[in-house]
Amino acid sequence: MTPTRRRESFARRAARQDGSAIVVALMTMMLLTALGLALVLTTSAETMIAANYSGGQEALYAAEAGIERAMLEMPGVADLDALLQGQVASAFRDGVPGERRLPNGTNLDLVALTNVANCGSSAGCGIDQMNATTPDRPWGANNPRWQLFAYGPVNNLLPAGTLNSPFYVVVWVGDDAAETDGDPTRDDAAGANTPGLGVVVLRAEAFGPFGSHKRLELTVQRPTPGSPDTSYTAQRGQDEQNRRNRTQVIQTPGGRLTHSHMSQTTGTTVLQ
Repeated sequence: MTPTRRRESFARRAARQDGSAIVVALMTMMLLTALGLALVLTTSAETMIAANYSGGQEALYAAEAGIERAMLEMPGVADLDALLQGQVASAFRDGVPGERRLPNGTNLDLVALTNVANCGSSAGCGIDQMNATTPDRPWGANNPRWQLFAYGPVNNLLPAGTLNSPFYVVVWVGDDAAETDGDPTRDDAAGANTPGLGVVVLRAEAFGPFGSHKRLELTVQRPTPGSPDTSYTAQRGQDEQNRRNRTQVIQTPGGRLTHSHMSQTTGTTVLQ
């Protein structure tokens, strides 16, 4: 075999191997593409998880802000019966109850939300439905009859330009479950100084982008002006209690809270 023929044979064999190189190259490209897609999907999923967590936290803060706003006005409410019957409302309202449209295009119906809170149906609630015993409302005739108290964009909680939040907060007020008088539209209807005397429940829900939603409920006790706060004694001592009794001020409507804390004995928030 001459050198020329050997070179030709080698060239033919090399030509026959060109197809396998293309296959290897294509497989490598497919593998790299799959890895790239997996990386993109992972990054997107992580971004969505972070956004959902952030939205949930912001919704929680918005609900807390609504609760705090309502608590500021609680000491100025002289008649709790009128409050529980929906005759008293907060100054924080953005018009009459009805439909609202959030900046992200979500629609809220305040009347429907109230019905859902009271009986689980947005269409409306009868007395029997509100008195029904359910896992969410296990107190029967003593179930709270939620009344709209405060509602509006979170941005309206502070002067214009202070906040930049897409969330909307709604606060309801209802009678507490400690009472057993069978009349959730009155505070201690039996007049027997029950454990629920002077106690109401605040329910706040915040709504925002991408379905962000949080709900908070807080039991609030309003002590009689001038009366000592016995639950505070164990926390700060008798000397501090005596000082507070000497300097206690009756809260005026629209004024600031002078004290707010969680009782270790009753589990209620005491306002003064």
